[in-house]
Amino acid sequence: MTWHNVMKASWTKDKTAMKVVKGRSIMVGRKNGEWFATEALCRHMRWPLAWGAKITDEGCVRCPLHQTTHRIEDGSLVEWAPFPLFPPYGKLVGKMSKQKDLGVYATKVEDGRLWVDLP
Repeated sequence: MTWHNVMKASWTKDKTAMKVVKGRSIMVGRKNGEWFATEALCRHMRWPLAWGAKITDEGCVRCPLHQTTHRIEDGSLVEWAPFPLFPPYGKLVGKMSKQKDLGVYATKVEDGRLWVDLP
């Protein structure tokens, strides 16, 4: 394990932010008082997830661009590019890239700081 100090763990509200750690962009956030860290870019079209992604009550992150959805717990794919405003377009755009799970990283809070385990 290689733990990296990301930021002060002072957030009290649920939110997300994009951070760069050792040259790698990640998204960190809190949901229901729990910290999480994932890849920063959607696996579908590489949109920055911290720019408008919805963290659902079911523990998923949903990309604001085409609505691709992954579980925060393990990064598994829930829904691939449904683009609900015009579903036929979503299916077409979804075929432009291979379905992939989202990378997730272990987090811990130590000495008032958020740490993320990056491979």
